[in-house]
Amino acid sequence: MKQLLLIIFSLFCMLSCVAADGKILPSQTGIVQNIQYVDLNNNEITQTKQDVEVKILTGEFKGETVVLENMLTGNPYYDIKLKKGTRVILHAEDNGNGVEFSIEDIKRSGTLLWLSALFCGLLIYAGRKKGLFSLVSILLTILLITHLLSPMILWGINPVVATFIVCILATIATMYLVGGFNAKSTSAVLGAVSSLVFAGVLSYFTMFSAHLTGFAGENTMFLYTAHPELDFVGIAIAAMILATLGAVMDVAISIASTVNEICEVDSDKTIRELFSSGMNVGRDIIGTMANTLILVYLGGSLPLLLLAGNIDLQKFVNLNQVVTETASALIGSIAIVICVPFTALISSRLIKKSLENREYKDINIS
Repeated sequence: MKQLLLIIFSLFCMLSCVAADGKILPSQTGIVQNIQYVDLNNNEITQTKQDVEVKILTGEFKGETVVLENMLTGNPYYDIKLKKGTRVILHAEDNGNGVEFSIEDIKRSGTLLWLSALFCGLLIYAGRKKGLFSLVSILLTILLITHLLSPMILWGINPVVATFIVCILATIATMYLVGGFNAKSTSAVLGAVSSLVFAGVLSYFTMFSAHLTGFAGENTMFLYTAHPELDFVGIAIAAMILATLGAVMDVAISIASTVNEICEVDSDKTIRELFSSGMNVGRDIIGTMANTLILVYLGGSLPLLLLAGNIDLQKFVNLNQVVTETASALIGSIAIVICVPFTALISSRLIKKSLENREYKDINIS
């Protein structure tokens, strides 16, 4: 376990050295001190301008006060609603004659901090040592995605290949951290990775057979504006695979743990009996896990579902975004179903063989 932690620490250090090219001025935090409203009439369109007095709280200009403009257009998607005492993120830009600031958005990270603290505290309290290892694996997975996967894709590496590399690393780290170095964890890794390969092949076939473009949302268009050279179909396939990872790992470790416990309790069980036991548990898992995955996608696409009442049903069902989201949910659910027999078969063989080897060694020692 100490060797694993040393490897993970080394990986953290290596990944932290990866940085994007180019220099940008860091954003700063400010607090609204005062607001003055100015009504603007432009071509019979009434807009409101806010002259916002902001005190800078961080960085080189900490303590200084600047007056910035904030336009209110009446569109809630674009408007930044400010009041006295609101903390804001300030965009900083060097125009050659000095640094200019503009209001980027309301600072919301405070809410994320206390939610993260609550999650970490409950995870460690409930899981004890394994909860701590789970937290480490989560942080490592996030680091792999942000500091390895994203740069690899931006460097021009095939998004699907890059995603598989990250998924394999994340799966190995999570399974061995939580489950330890044993046949159970190895079975879970092999079961999860096999399911992800199947999901990747299915995603690839779906993208091309449905003639999907990979442009399924506004964020994709923003990315295209900044990096038009990227493979957006590949990125969409990678997103489908990555979205499946968590659920597949959960199913794989559940099946492998069940088979391992049964084998430990009754070492006389045959591989066929262990496989049958793993499948029985897997059938109970399938329904709830597939349902969970579908609900996650439906929850994220609720505004899109509400839009269905305003357009022709056939047109709605054939929208690129609708087909992409639906395909992602179905592929994830299929990967969960496939993961059950894969993991049950692998774990029944590996765990049984591991137990037999252990018993053989014990006999030779005695």
